[in-house]
Amino acid sequence: MRRPKKRSVSLRRWFFIAFAFLISASAAVARTPKSSSAAPKKTGRQDDSLYAKPAADLALRSEGAHKADALIHFVEGMSFEENGEMDRALEAYRKVLNVDPGQSQLASRVAALLIEQDDFPQAIDVLKDAIKANPKDADPYQQLAFIYAKYLKKTDQAIDYANRAVTLNPGDIEGYQRLVEIEVAAGQEKKALEVLDRATKVRSNDANFWMRLGKLYVAILFKSDSQPKPDELKRTNEIFKKAAEHAGDDPAILKDVADYYAASQQLKDAIPLYLHVLELQPDDANAREKLATGFILTNQRGKAVEMLEQIIKEHPEKYQTYDLLAQVLDDEARSLQRAKRVDEAKAIFAKVAANYEQSLLINPNHVGTYLHLAELLLGPLKDADRGVRLLTEARRRFTGAPEIVYYLAIAQSEAKQTQQAVATFEEALREAQLDQGNDMVNAKFYFNYGATAEQAGLYQKAADLLRKSIALDPANSAEACNYLGYMWADHNMNLDEAETMINRALEIEPNNASYLDSLGWVEYRKGKPDQALSNLLRAAKTADHDDPVIFEHIGDAYFKLNRLSEALESWQKALALDPKNKNLANKIERTKAPIGNGPPTKTNPTQ
Repeated sequence: MRRPKKRSVSLRRWFFIAFAFLISASAAVARTPKSSSAAPKKTGRQDDSLYAKPAADLALRSEGAHKADALIHFVEGMSFEENGEMDRALEAYRKVLNVDPGQSQLASRVAALLIEQDDFPQAIDVLKDAIKANPKDADPYQQLAFIYAKYLKKTDQAIDYANRAVTLNPGDIEGYQRLVEIEVAAGQEKKALEVLDRATKVRSNDANFWMRLGKLYVAILFKSDSQPKPDELKRTNEIFKKAAEHAGDDPAILKDVADYYAASQQLKDAIPLYLHVLELQPDDANAREKLATGFILTNQRGKAVEMLEQIIKEHPEKYQTYDLLAQVLDDEARSLQRAKRVDEAKAIFAKVAANYEQSLLINPNHVGTYLHLAELLLGPLKDADRGVRLLTEARRRFTGAPEIVYYLAIAQSEAKQTQQAVATFEEALREAQLDQGNDMVNAKFYFNYGATAEQAGLYQKAADLLRKSIALDPANSAEACNYLGYMWADHNMNLDEAETMINRALEIEPNNASYLDSLGWVEYRKGKPDQALSNLLRAAKTADHDDPVIFEHIGDAYFKLNRLSEALESWQKALALDPKNKNLANKIERTKAPIGNGPPTKTNPTQ
């Protein structure tokens, strides 16, 4: 157990205790008993101003007066504690307990304040007084057990008080937990298990009771360095089963039970519970993530897929199952992708998309599924046209969702609908700015917007957007710096700024082949073919795969240096990698003719 921390007490928390005092004080108001003898009747009204003593039926008995004073002290204590004046709060509370020591909740609070001051004897006296006044309340026994175990190191007394608390209130899991903690701290795990076994015999419909009891079993039986024994697993399963049975539609309890089954690799039992949680809370991303992560960590993707497909056969109307199956398959596909098994990965990604699409047929109002599918179509599946159709539909359904508009702009850009994409980016920007707290408009947003503007031929707009991207995240701006520099170099404009930007990119990633190619290209544009060739050859050597753009640039540099055969060789390598490049094919044809017919002409095929 942890020592209670200092904290201010909410007025609402103590309201009911104050109300109890108020009721007690009110009950002590004396009422004049009826007399058995007839009293003389008065014909006139009594003038109370002539009497110093109040009317009998308005007088407080002595006990009631004390109760009223106690209430005043209690309210004062609350106020002092709210203001952090703990000593004064403690003094006021003690005055209350002098009147009514049986107020167990207040006694426990006073004891906690005394513990914070290391005044254990006084704390014990307060709790024992509470027990004398109210011997059937378990709370003071629990706190005494805590003090004796934690601070006085008197295990026998602690166990005695904890046992008394459990006897008084066998349906309160707190008592068992206190007793277990004491036994475990004393190195008596076997006795701690006996306490838990005792708790299993309680007849309780409280799901939280069984949930916490199950966690206590897990804490003792399940060791991190070994799997639980079959009998221990069976024993614990019964507890969690009761928690689930009594949970009804409580998603918190159901998720905790599912977590237990997933952690103990009982996925068959975990999956239906997670699905039930998702039925109750369809947007619970945590439940989805835990289920998918559980499958991955236990390396049982195949088994998970089999179970989910079986559930789909039995309940084809549940969209959550399709989503979960898509997540598991997506993880498998990305694993294949990392292993360079491209064709196998693409086939699995197609299945992922099919499951997301089926989910949307059943529930077209789940924005997250649209975004997952869109990312898939724009990424691994490279189907931008389909992505545009999907996101256009999503935009129609979800007005005021800037993320949807942003994804649509990216999809339009990938589908070569660049003019429309620029307009959609601008709409996404406006919507995000209207949505307070939306952090979508970041460095990456401006990079994507800038790249699209460049593809649409809006070079100055592209430059402005790329500079915004760089300014927002300079430490991670290499891609934006290179893009801006290469854009200027490719259009033979602003070459000094282009070179500066590309060098900034290389400072961040000095061995990036694309950035080295950009540096070589800007040097070529600035009339430095020797330097250009050196950096371009380095780029080709550094690249993890043959790049047609790099080979074409190498050919251009060789041509500038009048090394025509080497230029042709590089261009032909580039054409083999990019056979649809008609400009490159024409360049080769124009250069071949002069070589075959004598000295080369002054025609530059790279222009």
